[in-house]
Amino acid sequence: MLVVTSNDIPGYRVVQVIGVVRGLSVRSRSLAGNIGASIQILFGGNITVYTTLAERARQDAFDLLVAQAESRGANAILAMRYDANEMAAAVTEVLAYGTAVVVEPE
Repeated sequence: MLVVTSNDIPGYRVVQVIGVVRGLSVRSRSLAGNIGASIQILFGGNITVYTTLAERARQDAFDLLVAQAESRGANAILAMRYDANEMAAAVTEVLAYGTAVVVEPE
């Protein structure tokens, strides 16, 4: 599966547009994670607990995006993007979306 943030893929042509596909991940921060992050905040720098949580949420959303595109017969996703929103205190959604297409080499 080719996944790009651009509207085209050099060396390939779009032969079929399937449509919008998405993957959604909703994650919450655990009490233990918040305590660990609070300790890291005291010392400054990268808050690895939150970095790991954010990366896991993005990867889950990405994997779901690819799975939906594959299930609809796509072999590429164009204009892939992420969006994230806080749904409630300590609950965040991450959405990965793009346009599922079928491409072939030029």
